[in-house]
Amino acid sequence: MTVTNVLVCIKRVPGTSGQILLSDDGQSVDARHVGWAVSPHEECAVELATQIASATGGSATVLTVGPADAVEQLRDALAVGCTAAVLVEAENDRFGPADVAAAIAEVVRSHEAAGTPVDLVLLGNDAADTGDFQVPVRLAYDLERPVLTGISFCAVEDGQLVATGDGPEGQEEFALPLPAVVAVMEGGVAPRYPSVMGRMKAKKVAIETVRPSREPVGSGRVRLTLPPEQPSQVEVLGHGKDAAPAVVDLFEKLGVLSR
Repeated sequence: MTVTNVLVCIKRVPGTSGQILLSDDGQSVDARHVGWAVSPHEECAVELATQIASATGGSATVLTVGPADAVEQLRDALAVGCTAAVLVEAENDRFGPADVAAAIAEVVRSHEAAGTPVDLVLLGNDAADTGDFQVPVRLAYDLERPVLTGISFCAVEDGQLVATGDGPEGQEEFALPLPAVVAVMEGGVAPRYPSVMGRMKAKKVAIETVRPSREPVGSGRVRLTLPPEQPSQVEVLGHGKDAAPAVVDLFEKLGVLSR
């Protein structure tokens, strides 16, 4: 069995709601009415990290690049099985995908220089708030490691990474040498929810806090935009048996039925 140390990266993002609001400058999602959370992609990445670490006798460390308040999301990951946490303190509005990837790579190199290898880095497939798909690929390029994106499940078998994901022609299977970088999509595993005992233990874990060494270059983003609202309308076809002819006409119009 190959011991696998996993670093799983999460991001503090606005919680989901029925209506999405943008900040006045259009650079971010306004979270004042919905609170903060971790995206479903990253919840699944955390679950996979803990599974792989447990199965191989390795460790699962959770990392986020963001404000001090993101400690809340780190402790959520600690409560479900991660054993260590790193906060890279940074202002989200100043950090673009290249900056985030560079900050993560810096932590990986620092840990490895201290004698703790990082065999696998898991990330969400894309950022839930800004829609950036760049960080996993940029990170892999920086670390000179193979990368997979759009992966729903992965595990370590016989010293290599095996993974599955949906492709244009159905499910695809991959095998990669370690160390590697993987971008996870939701759906392949069911993330667990923290227990009271897990939350109590998470509060006692000391969180490593670092600052990026390089000045951020930013995202280059002009602004975020929201798609136009789709109008909705309801047409009452009738009541009781009197609606039957109208339903048949509608099905014919939709091509479901033919005379």
